[in-house]
Amino acid sequence: MGKQPVRMKAVVYALSPFQQKVMPGLWKDITEKISHKITDNWISTTLLLGPLVGTYSYVQWYQEKEKMEHRY
Repeated sequence: MGKQPVRMKAVVYALSPFQQKVMPGLWKDITEKISHKITDNWISTTLLLGPLVGTYSYVQWYQEKEKMEHRY
C-alpha cells in the first residue's frame, strides 16, 4: 500500500493582450489615497519629512552663504 503518484494540471494565469484595464483601482483617486495615508500617519510623516526638509533647507542656506561670502 504505497503512495500513488497523482497527475496535477498546472494552472497558468495570463493577461489578455486586449485587456485595457490592468489595474483600474491603482490610480483611481490617488491624491485622496495619499492624503488619507498622511493624515492617518501624521506623526510618522512628520518624523520622516522634518529632517529631510530641514537638511535640504540648511544645504540651500549654506550654499547661498558661500556664494555671497566674497562680497563682505
